[in-house]
Amino acid sequence: MPAVRSRRADENTPPDVLSALTSMLGNRVSTSPTVREQHGQDASYLPPYPPDAVAFPENATEVAAIVALCHDHGVPLIAFGTGTSCEGHVAALHGGICLDMSRMDAIGPVSAADMTCVVQPGVTRKKLNAHLRDCGLFFPVDPGADASIGGMISTRASGTNAVRYGTMKDHVVSLDVVLADGTPLRTSSSARKSSAGYNLTQLLVGAEGTLGVIVSATLRLHPIPEAVETLMISFPVHTGAIQCAIEIMSAGIPVARIEYLDDVQIRAIEAYSNLGLTPGDTLIVECSGDPAGVSRQTAWITEIAAEHAPLQIHAARGPEERARIWQARHDAWRAALALRPGAKGIPTDSCVPISRLAEAITLAKQDCAELDLTAPICSHVGDGNFHFCVVFDPDDPTEREKVDELIQRLSRRAIALGGTITGEHGIGYGKRAYLAEEHGAAGVRVMAAIKRVLDPRNILNPGKIVDAAEMPAFE
Repeated sequence: MPAVRSRRADENTPPDVLSALTSMLGNRVSTSPTVREQHGQDASYLPPYPPDAVAFPENATEVAAIVALCHDHGVPLIAFGTGTSCEGHVAALHGGICLDMSRMDAIGPVSAADMTCVVQPGVTRKKLNAHLRDCGLFFPVDPGADASIGGMISTRASGTNAVRYGTMKDHVVSLDVVLADGTPLRTSSSARKSSAGYNLTQLLVGAEGTLGVIVSATLRLHPIPEAVETLMISFPVHTGAIQCAIEIMSAGIPVARIEYLDDVQIRAIEAYSNLGLTPGDTLIVECSGDPAGVSRQTAWITEIAAEHAPLQIHAARGPEERARIWQARHDAWRAALALRPGAKGIPTDSCVPISRLAEAITLAKQDCAELDLTAPICSHVGDGNFHFCVVFDPDDPTEREKVDELIQRLSRRAIALGGTITGEHGIGYGKRAYLAEEHGAAGVRVMAAIKRVLDPRNILNPGKIVDAAEMPAFE
């Protein structure tokens, strides 16, 4: 893996822009090499690219002024949340200014009647749910990391709760955004539905900061369920686990979460967390709702599982035991890395129709065996999304070539199976090479055309998703 690219603070950003920023924000502008390097990388394996400076705005007015300044001088601008993205989303490929949104973390009005709340982009999901707890409401999108709401919107995040509650796109009612020239825009009203014009809100959800900078979001909330029960079901082979999950979903059982972890991942979690887990390919299934309904659902799931020769079915009813199970699931990344101390990990994902998931995972396992790579699998099995954590030595060129080959196979196979190269991690610059294969040349040209209209100077997170400068314009 290449070393961090170092730049002088004035290499790409004109001194008068840095001077203007300092006049505007004072000590909330940093050109420290350490701070810049921290803001030029995310959780991916991709080479970090530090920005020329990092600015810390505290309100929408400051954001608009910074964006307008960068627009006037053609300086790249990259919005930054918590740095937990997985495809090089925050890398300053062309230098410029990083806009760290962490100080914009206010939670505005919560409407219990509308089941909505207003938040600034720097609010993290855990902070939001802690704030909502006394209201009897919660925000269900859970990507595992304690990501910022702005970052989750920008990557169209989802996670373990998506099978019941949907992804980020289903929870954004309206956005307040600063466009590339500093113009403020509200994307829609706060009504629960609208058919008035283009859906500007959804255009910004998943745009990865390439079309505007989010300064506020109105989010949809849900009531905290009265009862919750979690089942852990282990199987001798992965096909049994996945077929069981498909039958659970086909039966119409309204599961809240249904996760699959392969035998490699289970061994890693057990070594890391010491929970006394039964070895084998495992489903974690959670039901929530009223107590009687939850009991019926878990009994039905148990009946279905029994038809697939499970090794064990364990019910975790207490909140502490459930919390330990889900914490172990969220620790899967660290557990995988612990399989090979000192190694690095690549978090990558793809998503296929549920009917093709067993085939996709079988072939992916064959790829890992053929390439001699260690790569535990965990999957949001209810929606066909699965994750690899490839553990490897980035200083070994041969091993790195094998990893690149694996990601290429995973991406192209997902497309061939009628799926997508990423279910929730996004494109960044890490998966740009496969975007045209999924959407076709016309699809990518449409994306480039939208980018040109909303960001004609290509200053907003340039080089991510699609590079408009590299695309021919429509005639």
